[in-house]
Amino acid sequence: MSMNVLGYAALAAKEALVPHRFIRRDPRANDVVIQILYCGICHSDLHHVQNDWGRARYPLVPGHEIIGQVIGVGAEVSRFRPGDYVGVGCMVDSCQHCGACEQGLEQYCEEGATLTYNDVDRHDQMPTYGGYSEKIVVADRFVLKIPASLDLPGVAPLLCAGITTWSPLRHWQVGPGSKVAVVGLGGLGHMALKLAHALGAEVTLFTRSLGKEQDARRLGAHHVVVSTSDEQMGSVKGHFDLIIDTVPYVHDLKPYMPTLALNGTLVLVGYLGELDPVLNSTPLVMGRKSVAGSVIGGIAETQEMLDFCGQHDIISDVELIDIKNIDHAYQRMLSSDVKYRFVIDMASLQA
Repeated sequence: MSMNVLGYAALAAKEALVPHRFIRRDPRANDVVIQILYCGICHSDLHHVQNDWGRARYPLVPGHEIIGQVIGVGAEVSRFRPGDYVGVGCMVDSCQHCGACEQGLEQYCEEGATLTYNDVDRHDQMPTYGGYSEKIVVADRFVLKIPASLDLPGVAPLLCAGITTWSPLRHWQVGPGSKVAVVGLGGLGHMALKLAHALGAEVTLFTRSLGKEQDARRLGAHHVVVSTSDEQMGSVKGHFDLIIDTVPYVHDLKPYMPTLALNGTLVLVGYLGELDPVLNSTPLVMGRKSVAGSVIGGIAETQEMLDFCGQHDIISDVELIDIKNIDHAYQRMLSSDVKYRFVIDMASLQA
């Protein structure tokens, strides 16, 4: 039967989030019903709430970094049982039959993956609502197992920030001997440092702020390069196999291109939009260098990342908050006043 669920929702663009009751769809035979314990806060939550991308559907319940406990399973579910700790990331379904889905890359589903919130269920056309809420119903193949050794609040951002940086690290086959640089030290950047370090790479942070050096080294950077220093940038000319660029706004990529090695790639994971200033193709052509993009990761890849994090004791650096403070957290996130990800303690929903 349908569930009447309490959450926090934006009822219109630019408005504060408020408590809101809504209906979750009826669980199907392949569904898992999850009591939500923690939900991470992502920049995209704020973009959707404010309708910055022009496609928000209200009422809108954000949240796609979900950690919870199974409280029910459908008749066809065998991988999970009540009591299991599980995660749900940015997707809750996909077509399952296109070329991308058949490769386990559901995030690139040719029909469009069904997003955890602000989307429409592909079977019953009900709206999807996210993790700023008590419970969620998700198809079992989009539910992830959480390693028992990991601290649950710190796992939540792995389901977006973690997989967003893990996927390019794996795609470009980073391992011992690889030279990786990270642009930007925020929610995505701090996970890129941790994961690249654990994979055995030589890791460098590009930053405009000298004040970030100590934290960058704590998180796994072997080197810190101030990107506004011609001397420091010159010292890493032709050095990097992969640069993971996590900056979420338009910025100049040109200073980074000379630092790529032959066959090197700069991959954008934080910014969507036109490049300005435009790129000069000469350094690309003359060094077989690439500028690429990547978005989250497939379900199998996300489970691989979680298992890797369990083996290496990797979680996100988080600040736990009560849900009543969500709008204040959004303001702090905009001013980069968080190290490095907010996570909502959903027990506070009942307070």
